[in-house]
Amino acid sequence: MRTPPALVSLAIDAALLNLPNISDLSSIPEHILLELFLRTLRAGKLTEKSLNLFIATGKEEVLSLIQALNIQHVLTPVLPTTHFDIGNSNLATFRQCETTFYLYFIICLAQTIRTMSQVSIKDDEVDIVIGALHSDLTSFMEDWRQVFSRFHLIIVKDPDLKEELKTSDGFNLDVYTKSDIDRVVGSSSSTILFSGYSCRYFGYLMSRKKYVISVDDDCLPARDNNGVSIDAVAQHITNLATPATPFFFNTLYDPYRKGADFVRGYPFSLRTGVTCALSCGLWLNLADYDAPTQALKPGHRNSRYVDAVLTVPTRAMMPVSGINIGFDRESVGPALLPVLRLAGEGKVRWETVEDIWCGMCVKVVCDHMGLGVKTGLPYVWRKERGDAVESLKKEWEGVKLMEEVVPFFQSVSLSSEAVSAEDCVVEMAAVVKERLGPLDPVFARAADAMVDWINLWKTVAGTRSAA
Repeated sequence: MRTPPALVSLAIDAALLNLPNISDLSSIPEHILLELFLRTLRAGKLTEKSLNLFIATGKEEVLSLIQALNIQHVLTPVLPTTHFDIGNSNLATFRQCETTFYLYFIICLAQTIRTMSQVSIKDDEVDIVIGALHSDLTSFMEDWRQVFSRFHLIIVKDPDLKEELKTSDGFNLDVYTKSDIDRVVGSSSSTILFSGYSCRYFGYLMSRKKYVISVDDDCLPARDNNGVSIDAVAQHITNLATPATPFFFNTLYDPYRKGADFVRGYPFSLRTGVTCALSCGLWLNLADYDAPTQALKPGHRNSRYVDAVLTVPTRAMMPVSGINIGFDRESVGPALLPVLRLAGEGKVRWETVEDIWCGMCVKVVCDHMGLGVKTGLPYVWRKERGDAVESLKKEWEGVKLMEEVVPFFQSVSLSSEAVSAEDCVVEMAAVVKERLGPLDPVFARAADAMVDWINLWKTVAGTRSAA
């Protein structure tokens, strides 16, 4: 887990950024002033004005250091200084009272945190992966055209689908079929199966982009409470581009969303957050219930659109459905894997649990590597599919397994030697085999498939590098 920087260190960094706006440094304790002076030197930002500010403090250690280094007046900074405009009237007030200088530090720090650590994600860094269980995707693609047309699409045809796949013109896409899967997977096919919606994982494997957005072919663009169509891809990108805050829960949800911020009492040392590696969207209409719940509530539909995003706290487990997700493929791609197979499972969500296992694997990896997971927006609209009562016969085995799976993942602790997602998965597989393997053969098979998946991931990556 990444150790957050100390508050005083963040305050000094904020002061360095705002040094051109400061008129008096004399109220700063000498040891902090000395550190600010040294950081100013290292950053190449010691101008004539700032040098005079340090000299005007009269602090002996600072003056001695200036003399020892034979520092002369510098007319221009070596590097440009970032400027933050906090308002002239507020700045004048801060400058009038020395006792409020630390408050000025905090204000600068808060503004710095709002802009630092955010990344810019370009369209050509994103792949849209679609698992195709329907042979005719034309209406699906037309419904998504306005959103998908900017990106490269990877469509993976369910290897059990016999009909010819139909797609719309005007998209930048690659289509993978059973022959492609057989060619790439080879001998690993005995443990790694891409049947049903698990075919999406082959798209993750073949992607060459940093980010992947995954949307199933039974989903349509949803609308918000005002009837406006939702750009699910844009929201996933926003979630991934802004930091997550897994180490301290913000009761106003995601503080990086427009109109939100950190609540009172939130430690400033944690406000820079961490990289968000996984964005889990939701859906309207057909909720993600298990077969027993849906069988008891056959008419229930989810019509409640909640305009919120939150970070899942560290060490908290959660199911993840690949129906509507976005993730940083370079950071956690190997941890999204199709390995847990029920003996009599089907193809639709009520009949499988592979994505639930996958979700807990990737959450453990994110927690270990100090990465964040967000859930909430964006929504998609999910069509009716499957029969809950019939699916219950296939999923019941998985429902029972969860009673063992969740406590296991809650207790897993990875070693410091696991420094990548690949390392984490291999280490986790060994623990799965040791602790869960004796309980049910399905776990031993899952452990073997986890190792095979990582070997396959590395093989594909190596082949790509050689090319």
